[in-house]
Amino acid sequence: MRLIVHNMLSCNIKGVVNKFPLRIEAEKVTVKEVDFNPDFLRYMFAKIDWKALVDGARSMEYTELPDNAPDTTTLESDETFLRKFHHALLELHLEEGSLVCPETGRKFSVSKGIPNMLLHEDEV
Repeated sequence: MRLIVHNMLSCNIKGVVNKFPLRIEAEKVTVKEVDFNPDFLRYMFAKIDWKALVDGARSMEYTELPDNAPDTTTLESDETFLRKFHHALLELHLEEGSLVCPETGRKFSVSKGIPNMLLHEDEV
C-alpha cells in the first residue's frame, strides 16, 4: 500500500468522529520504483494531507520530508524536494502491518500490500 492510498483512507466504524489519519504500524516496507512525474506531484500536492503524509512516511522509517508543507515556489522550482515527495508518496509500500483507527484503536491489517478495511458486524 502506497502512502498516496493511506492518505485517502479513514476509519468507517459507526459513531467514530476522529477517523483520520490512520496510524501505520509497519512490519515490512518495500521500495518500488515509479517514473518521476513532477506535474502529477504538483497536481496531487493540493489533495494530500501533509501532516498525515509526513507521519505515515516517518512510521515507515522515511524522514526526508519537512514538517511543514512547502510553498508554491518550492513546488515549482525545487526538484530535490519533489523527488523526496515522489519517493514518499509513490515508492514506499507498506507490505505487512496494520492501520490503526486514531479514536478506537481498531487495527486493520495490511497483508501483501492490501489493507483489509472490512468492518465487523457490530461496527457497521
